[in-house]
Amino acid sequence: GFLEDGILVRDARRTRRRYLGSWSFPWDVVAVLPTELLCLLPGVPRVPGVPAARANRCLRVPRLFEAFDRCETRTGWPNAFRMAKLMLYLLLGIHWHACLYFALSARLGLGTDPWVCPSFPRLLRRYLHSFYISTLVLAMVGDTPAAQREEELLFLTAGFLLAVLGFATITGSISTVIVNLSSAASALYPEGGPVRRYLRARGAGGRLAARVARWHQHLRAQRKLPAEWRVLQHLPRGLRAEVAASVHLAALQRVGLFRGWERGVLRQLVLRLRPQVFGPGEFVCRRGDVGREMYFIREGRLAVLAADGVTQLAVLGEGLYFGEISLINIKGNMAGNRRTANILSIGYSDLFCLGKEDLAEVLAEFPSARAAMEAKGRELLLRMGQLDTGAEAAALAAEAEAERRLRGLEAALEGLQTRAARLLAQLEASALRMALRVRRLEGRLQ
Repeated sequence: GFLEDGILVRDARRTRRRYLGSWSFPWDVVAVLPTELLCLLPGVPRVPGVPAARANRCLRVPRLFEAFDRCETRTGWPNAFRMAKLMLYLLLGIHWHACLYFALSARLGLGTDPWVCPSFPRLLRRYLHSFYISTLVLAMVGDTPAAQREEELLFLTAGFLLAVLGFATITGSISTVIVNLSSAASALYPEGGPVRRYLRARGAGGRLAARVARWHQHLRAQRKLPAEWRVLQHLPRGLRAEVAASVHLAALQRVGLFRGWERGVLRQLVLRLRPQVFGPGEFVCRRGDVGREMYFIREGRLAVLAADGVTQLAVLGEGLYFGEISLINIKGNMAGNRRTANILSIGYSDLFCLGKEDLAEVLAEFPSARAAMEAKGRELLLRMGQLDTGAEAAALAAEAEAERRLRGLEAALEGLQTRAARLLAQLEASALRMALRVRRLEGRLQ
């Protein structure tokens, strides 16, 4: 097949027509011609031990590179594929060098001196000996028989120079693979080394540095990505929503607030949620802090502590949410936009965080969810003694009075609109009568 507008075309006719008209067709034809049959003709010189007539097969090398490139872009293990490709190149290079060594040995005479290939009766033994000598040369081990002739010295010198170049290439390729692995890991997971070095430089290491190290180890062990938006930011919004939904939608549907919501709305909501991971003994929020986001518990347990920071009032588990009291306007709330409790992570807790602006947009689209959240918040405020019932009643009365005045203003506005419509109709009728009288007078004057 071939690509057209980024889509793979598999139609046989179009593929055949495109291939026959490309430069690859004559190149491939030349590469598969049976040129080795020329060696059967009388008078054609032959190179002993090397099928030189098959050199046209090397024209297939660009196809090999193309296949490697396509496999590398499609495989799920690109670094492992690069290492396997590097080993293949290494073995192929040693094989070609062994073939050249055997050809030179055959030209100088097998077994004529210690350096050339001995005249073993079995062809496999000759090949293994040539492969072994080539491995020693290209690995720069140097434990080879001493060269006796000029041709042998030149061959060894060229082999060592190629070995230096190959060693540098292999080292660069392996370092590239290692860098790719580390960069891929750092793109998914935050690196804890800079934080620990900063703490040591500031003299604040010890237990705090150990907590930082354990937090990073937990992220890697549990495959949790707190900054996954950086990984998905290059995707278009629709595809980014599909990817995020496939990862988080099941956990989001376990939250009581979102049960019964449409799947399409949840797919849009999942883009606004930011995953956060809290370690053991870490406060998610403290009493009195300004609330700017609410949290949904995906995994783990969190303790609700009293004002003293020690007494445990309740334990929150998977599927619950908290922090909405300081974000929504509950009448009679004496805390205002301040946090009303201390929330402590008991173990490692995986939470979804929703900002204040995003929450306002969601609640504007779902009044029933807003009513449920306000009811739960009022119940919690009553339990903690943070709800002023008098202020709530006054706010409700003020709201009812404002609603009554608004209805009065709407009724008055509607009456004014009716009177204005009547006056406009009378004005139009008067203008029409005046126009008719002017026409009559003009007719009499004529």
